[in-house]
Amino acid sequence: MSRIQFGANISFHILFPTISIALGWFLFYFKIKHNRTGLDCWKEAYQFWIKVFALTFALGVVSGITMSFQFGTNWPGYMETVGNIAGPLLAYEVLTAFFLEATFLGVMLFGAKRVSQRVHTLATFLVAFGTSLSAFWIIALNSWMQTPQGFTMIDGRAHAVDWMAIIFNPSMPYRLGHMMLASFLTVSFFLAGISAYRYLRNSRSEANLMVMKMALTAAMVLTPIQIMLGDLHGLNTLHHQPAKLAAMEGIWNGGTGVPAVIFGIPNKQTLTNDYEISIPKLASFYLTHSWDGEVKGLNDFGDKIPPVAPVFFAFRVMVGVGILMLLFSWLGRWQMRQNRPLPKLLAKGLVLMTFSGWVAVLAGWYVTEIGRQPYLVTGVLTTAQAATTLPTSMVFSTLFAYLTLYVGLLAAYIWVVFYLARQADDKESPKTQVEKQSETSWSLFRT
Repeated sequence: MSRIQFGANISFHILFPTISIALGWFLFYFKIKHNRTGLDCWKEAYQFWIKVFALTFALGVVSGITMSFQFGTNWPGYMETVGNIAGPLLAYEVLTAFFLEATFLGVMLFGAKRVSQRVHTLATFLVAFGTSLSAFWIIALNSWMQTPQGFTMIDGRAHAVDWMAIIFNPSMPYRLGHMMLASFLTVSFFLAGISAYRYLRNSRSEANLMVMKMALTAAMVLTPIQIMLGDLHGLNTLHHQPAKLAAMEGIWNGGTGVPAVIFGIPNKQTLTNDYEISIPKLASFYLTHSWDGEVKGLNDFGDKIPPVAPVFFAFRVMVGVGILMLLFSWLGRWQMRQNRPLPKLLAKGLVLMTFSGWVAVLAGWYVTEIGRQPYLVTGVLTTAQAATTLPTSMVFSTLFAYLTLYVGLLAAYIWVVFYLARQADDKESPKTQVEKQSETSWSLFRT
């Protein structure tokens, strides 16, 4: 029950940092372009999307606080065992990243007419930098839990020996790069989807078309890079967490010349895949770069394996969404070349892809976290050892409250984003539009 509750909390929370991390950098780009060109379209784009950023940032902060509480309420064994490492890393994130972005967010939102353009641009940069620095520390901690090193166990507790080894553990660079690119792809389709929604409502403003083109261009470039980085991340997982990779691939029996499972239903009772469709030797080839390469299967790890079905299907959802992103980004950007109109059917498809990044991020997160089971810290602390002894009924009551609140907040967030898009009236003059957007930002902040 505690696993489900923490999973629900992290699933809700990760949605918003995934947007705010990259959206901050897009806003900084809009700001730089306006400063250099003086074009109102860049300022209009900045004024519209900064409201979405503020809303996203607020929900990310609130949902992050509840997760911190659960380390004590639902996972007391976690901090008792590895608190000497997890505690400082979480503190570094708050002191160096969160305080930075939270402080300059005020200047970014309300200081455009109170400070110089240079200072306002600097504030936008510091907010974007702060969100990325926050991701750095959180990914460092999560990666250490996946591939721990640089510590020693004394009386059942982990003590740091080498902080550089802890922070830059073997999986950290791959995980950080994969997460940052996932954030930029999420925001690229977020921008393109909302812009396509406005386009279908006959918005032909230069700012809206410019944002849609830029977002599709970014997605077109970043999606292939993400695919290549994902392959490198998979090779790293094969080396350090072979049981997780076997679950991702649905490989029960290891050996040489292992087939790639395209489809199947993992069966834990028979230790095989039902209705399996596979390609001979392909898994060995792309995992070891040899047709006869050796790959371990789930049966090689005894009972120390994760729940196979969730990891297996989540991995395929992530890959499937990535393929859709590749197709939509290339097709969309091709259709918009030389200022050509976007076909209505493709615009509707982009609207449907607005939150596709969320689906891919959640699927990838489930692969990462469920694939680590039965360990909370690989080889050091199991999930069962860290779980609370609180009554099930008490955990269930808080879980129900969280789920109810999160469903409501998520629905409200999506509604407000599309509401803001509907309110962007292209017939107004740039001056009037900017003034109204400023008033709306202040109203949202007070609310």
